[in-house]
Amino acid sequence: MTFKQFLAFALVLSFLPAAWSDEAKDDAIDGTWPPSSAKLGGQKFPDEVRKTIKLVVKDDKYTVTVGKGVDQGTVKLDPSAKPKALDITGTEGPNKGKTIPAIYERTGDTLRVCYDLSGKSRPTEFKSETGTQLFLVTYEREKP
Repeated sequence: MTFKQFLAFALVLSFLPAAWSDEAKDDAIDGTWPPSSAKLGGQKFPDEVRKTIKLVVKDDKYTVTVGKGVDQGTVKLDPSAKPKALDITGTEGPNKGKTIPAIYERTGDTLRVCYDLSGKSRPTEFKSETGTQLFLVTYEREKP
């Protein structure tokens, strides 16, 4: 796995916090979220890398492990946006000091997120197209 792949995946996984208000409880994303599928720049993310990833979200903090690499930071959700928005900000690891805009949707124990790894602008739809740094990930929450 290249550093760029690790960085991209760590950024994507690092966005997921629990909601902070009563009206946002249905959007809570605390838990352990391994990815079930992913695309980066319109290309399928390599299964051998995807299978080494584990995202853990608790309150407004995340930890992403990719193999032996670790990325940590904070997550800010905006469930009132259309589509729902989130920002991840790295505090430790390869994304330290970076903010990544994303959109998300959660249905039960399935979470879908589209990140703009370039950090330039929030995606407007759940797509990852060739020539972009859009990272589209579907996660399935682990049962406790």
